[in-house]
Amino acid sequence: MDGMSSRATECHVSGHRHHPGGYLVSSQGHPGRRLIQLYAGLVLYGASSALLVRAGLGTEPWNVLHQGLARRTGLTIGTVSILVGAAVLLLWIPLRQRPGLGTVSNVFVLGLAMDGTLALVPDVRSLAVRVPLLAAGIVLNGAATGLYIAASFGPGPRDGLMTGLHRRTGRSIRLTRTVVEVAVVVTGFLLGGTVGIGTVLYAVSIGPLAQRFLRVFAVPAAPAGSTAVAGATPAGAILRP
Repeated sequence: MDGMSSRATECHVSGHRHHPGGYLVSSQGHPGRRLIQLYAGLVLYGASSALLVRAGLGTEPWNVLHQGLARRTGLTIGTVSILVGAAVLLLWIPLRQRPGLGTVSNVFVLGLAMDGTLALVPDVRSLAVRVPLLAAGIVLNGAATGLYIAASFGPGPRDGLMTGLHRRTGRSIRLTRTVVEVAVVVTGFLLGGTVGIGTVLYAVSIGPLAQRFLRVFAVPAAPAGSTAVAGATPAGAILRP
């Protein structure tokens, strides 16, 4: 969500988050279903990131950095993802952000799922295979994002960093996300990460894809007269772990 547009909005009202299209993502009730959605989404997100890496046509912004660091250190990209996620989570302390179960799970599950998928999916050289692999990775990433956001267990560490900067600086989510992700991509590229057409396609398509899948997995808005009616001022939303 990464990579992702900031067109979605959140409203924390009576344990619900409001999203475009008249949907409320509940943070109350159905804990079993929400847990399944959370971990299924995180596993699929890590797997989709691995597919983008295998496609070799450019990855999502943060994985450009992870890939560059992996090449410099000799660590696996999943391990680097875990270490970077943990480091970013430490930055939440001065920003006074509070992590949730989804935040902590994000740090570990994504990296493990990415390394696991990379171990199963071999390197590919043919463009006829790499292009479909890229497309599958982007679509699967959108589905994974919709799953884990609908679970409503808290944002990923990287998105929490952006919303924390938004609150502390007063700058827009769009601006803070753009500045952070441009810095991440440039740094990752200089370290040897892959930037390509896949990076661009991910950036322009992941927002609409995530919104579509969010409507599939989210809870429909409460009927008129319900106590779960959004009334707070929207505060920019996050569509990526």
